[in-house]
Amino acid sequence: MKISLNWLSDYIKIDRSAEQVAEILSDLGFPCEGIEYLTEDVVIDVEITSNRGDCLGYIGIARELSAATGLEVVIPTVELDESDKDVSEFASVQIDEPDLCGRYTARILEGVKVGPSPDWIRKRLKVIGLRSVNNVVDATNYAMIETGQPPHAFDYAKIAEGRIIVRRGIAGERIISIDGTQCDLNADMLIIADAKRPVAIAGVMGGLDSEVSESTTTILLEDAWFDPVSVRRASRKLGLPSEASFRFERTVDIELIDWASKRTAQLITQLAGGKVAKGVADVYPAKQAGREVSLRLSRLAQLLGIEVPAERAVEILSALRFEPSVEGDLISCTVPSWRSDVYREADLIEEVARVYGYNEIPTERKIKIEVVPVDARQKLTESIGTYLNGCGFYETINVGFVEDSIAELFAEAGAKKHLAVKEDSRRSANLLRQTLIGSLLGVLKTNVNAKNLPCRIFEIADTFVPTEGQGGESLIQKTKLALVCDSDIRYLRGVIEGLIESIDRDAQVSLFPSDLVWAQDGAKIILNSQAIGSVGTIGWAISRNLDFEDVRPCAAEVDFESLLSLVGGVREVKPIPRFPAIQRDLSIVVDEKIRWDEITEAIKRKACGELEHVQFVGIYRGKGISSGKKCVTLSLRFRDEDGTLTHQAADRLQDEIVTSLSESTAAELRTA
Repeated sequence: MKISLNWLSDYIKIDRSAEQVAEILSDLGFPCEGIEYLTEDVVIDVEITSNRGDCLGYIGIARELSAATGLEVVIPTVELDESDKDVSEFASVQIDEPDLCGRYTARILEGVKVGPSPDWIRKRLKVIGLRSVNNVVDATNYAMIETGQPPHAFDYAKIAEGRIIVRRGIAGERIISIDGTQCDLNADMLIIADAKRPVAIAGVMGGLDSEVSESTTTILLEDAWFDPVSVRRASRKLGLPSEASFRFERTVDIELIDWASKRTAQLITQLAGGKVAKGVADVYPAKQAGREVSLRLSRLAQLLGIEVPAERAVEILSALRFEPSVEGDLISCTVPSWRSDVYREADLIEEVARVYGYNEIPTERKIKIEVVPVDARQKLTESIGTYLNGCGFYETINVGFVEDSIAELFAEAGAKKHLAVKEDSRRSANLLRQTLIGSLLGVLKTNVNAKNLPCRIFEIADTFVPTEGQGGESLIQKTKLALVCDSDIRYLRGVIEGLIESIDRDAQVSLFPSDLVWAQDGAKIILNSQAIGSVGTIGWAISRNLDFEDVRPCAAEVDFESLLSLVGGVREVKPIPRFPAIQRDLSIVVDEKIRWDEITEAIKRKACGELEHVQFVGIYRGKGISSGKKCVTLSLRFRDEDGTLTHQAADRLQDEIVTSLSESTAAELRTA
């Protein structure tokens, strides 16, 4: 923002050089971008952060300088020359979208004469980079730079029936903006309309058909509060940046609107003559309640690392118009309406710190760094990443929020049981994730569309599940490991088993069939008799919803804390086997309903000390296999630790296992 020192002196009589003013503002958090010396003026260019929309006007800058120097702020006195006619005779205001337009005021000015502006106002606008248009437009720009509140002047004669309707745009509507741009409107845009058509894009730019011209004699003056996100979206979508949208996007003071409207009307009548109709059409659907924020002096010292005297802290907050009151260790403050950025204790502490002076916080020439070992959690995270990378998986980092449509696919209670942030923070995708699988499927879909296959991805992140307890609603926050791939579920199972074995080779892992909301064929992952997660093939409904036509993804999600509990155990080291093993492959025909865990249980019942390992090989259904049956191929590895195992002994051990399978699962040995 460019600040003319001559203009600024109307609001604060500061007897400092431009360099000193720039230094004060920099110390307050508004760094100087440059100083321009003109013949009769000096202009300081300062950076205003996006959360300080109140300082996009000279009065806001004057308040900041006042807090730092103790000088008084001079607010212009506003007196209107009102006519006997009431504003209700001319105009009415209707707000259809109160969430997007929190307040709208309209004033009527009759008998104005549009023409060139006097030199003094043209010079003031020129030094900060604004061109002079005419006395009415220049007055609105002057008021905007002074107050930070953007007004807009309509030619009243071009407003059908004198009606102002604040509503969403309708697909197919068009408006030509003041700069000649043809704008195609839609329902995501907030517009100002009269009884017949749109006349302005709310907070962005007015329409060409209703702009003030030399023939204008009556003006409808708008001052309003528009939702910052709505203004930003419309401005970006239409490619229409403006001084007004720049300010609305950073939030204007909703309580200042009526005063700013009076001030603008006063400037217009001073420059263009005319009289103001009595009163104002002011629609304020939900008046804002004042915010109360408290500050603990003990917390102030703890956060800053220095002792700021209580009297000085109160003095600073008073200078910033926070109206502090002290009770023991607590300072209670009423936040001024223009400070939309202050809503918590840390914000008040920052206010004290920046005015007290960051240079008062001591620094040391030497910085001591203590090296600490990597904690178990971080070490496990790195270990999991390394293992999964070796299996062809790539790590992803997703936003911790999902859309309603995704949440409903993976939660039994649907999206309604998800925790959500307020819409003013995130209007879409504002539900906290209860599972990571939905986000990973979105990443997989992107890779499928890009023909980047095979695609195997994983993520380690927190999930948030609300629960009902005796004390009301609470939150379970758990870290999960989720994997998604376009491979067969058997591959994913092998990856999970291998991962757990890499952490603890003695851990017992098994899968037990289970019905999952998101899976066509699902199972619970059992670790040492405890369920730690689930794995399955993504169901048809979800696949269709996400447009997976040629890919059947499978996914798994595991509780990270359960994996962490395996870390740190003493591992038993075994010598390399001295004697060779004998490998036997069996193909057995069983009923379709027989599960793999039933087969392994039958084998374990007859397992002897020589049976070292059982491995699943594959399933066959087709020619030679009766309907309702399947052929399961498995591999048995035998080894004798005391000597070389003979094939005759291996045959005997194999026969015992086949007998057990036949008795438990009615399995038949496939010989052809």
